[in-house]
Amino acid sequence: MIIGKVLGNLHSTIHHPFYGNRKILLVERIEPDGTPLPGYVVAIDQAGAGPGETVLVLDEGNGARQVLEDKDGPVRSVIVGIVDEIATA
Repeated sequence: MIIGKVLGNLHSTIHHPFYGNRKILLVERIEPDGTPLPGYVVAIDQAGAGPGETVLVLDEGNGARQVLEDKDGPVRSVIVGIVDEIATA
């Protein structure tokens, strides 16, 4: 799992049919305190997230396909939740 901040939407005129009606977001990796980490993730949105929101990303192909209920889908990452708060001990 990855904690990230949604940077924006990705749009494409040519794409695999699997992505036809799915929202794809660009997500910056962050530390729990909000500090940006190197790298980003391109993920299918299953949570209704938008730019600026902190999200939880499942970044593992088989798990992502299970969430999307498509055993052959060409996907690696899926947004599974919007984070309201991170509490540290």
